[in-house]
Amino acid sequence: MAITAAMVKELRETTGAGMMDAKKALTENDGNMEAAIDWLRTKGLAKAAKKADRVAAEGLVGVQVSGGRGVAVEINSETDFVAKNADFQQLVRDITGVALNGASDIEALKAADLGGKPVGDVVTGAIARIGENLTLRRVQVLEGETVVSYVHNAAADGLGKIGVLVALSGPADTAQTVGKQFAMHIAATNPVSLSEATMDQAALERELQVQTAKALEENASSTKPKPEAVIQNNIIPGRMKKFVAENTLLGQAFVMNPDLTVEQAAKEAGVEITGYARVMVGEGIEKKEEDFAAEVAKTLSGA
Repeated sequence: MAITAAMVKELRETTGAGMMDAKKALTENDGNMEAAIDWLRTKGLAKAAKKADRVAAEGLVGVQVSGGRGVAVEINSETDFVAKNADFQQLVRDITGVALNGASDIEALKAADLGGKPVGDVVTGAIARIGENLTLRRVQVLEGETVVSYVHNAAADGLGKIGVLVALSGPADTAQTVGKQFAMHIAATNPVSLSEATMDQAALERELQVQTAKALEENASSTKPKPEAVIQNNIIPGRMKKFVAENTLLGQAFVMNPDLTVEQAAKEAGVEITGYARVMVGEGIEKKEEDFAAEVAKTLSGA
């Protein structure tokens, strides 16, 4: 497979690797981007890819909680200006309220009633009024004994760029207080899953393969190689333990007190975290790169 400059550029931006290393990684893996990322990580030439950081779409996340049920709804727009539009903010607020009252998935939400019309039709009507394409993209529902919410980069009450829900069991007053702290932690650290038990097993297996290959390669090139048993029984398990701790909510160091894990902090407070949801505007949507100068030249030429 021919390796293009665009492919090398994408791999460099994803991993932070040098140009020649990125090109070699793609060449060695026949242009397979995921395999090239793993190859670079095995060689110690890249950090873990964070695709979700490549955020493009604008808009707002609406968050509402009632009793033991919380919802987070993402509605995208073309520009950030719309997030400051009172009409758009009210639209997000109203649709989030509909989700709170029972619509648990995106299709059910689009079909649900809002002022005598399906939500999907209300969004279509708002497109004409606001003058931008709008997309009702996601709804996350979380239930538990106590559900606490937090909105980061708030544009208005219950509306912002990141919406977080945390479900806890234990004394309600305590859960409300510490739940807000845990929600802020989640907004900041973006854990992959609640615990090791809830992690994607395929992702765990892939990480194990990367860490195994990396440890064996490092050991082979070391001036003082360690016994195979040490690599298999100590080095690799230790790296996997660190990976799980850094990527699971309960295993992460609590931002309010890094001496404790989130799980330990919850236990000390007398509560248990039973679930969470984090929704960030535009998460996972690739941004189309635009050459502004070329766009202007195209406009002036009448093309």
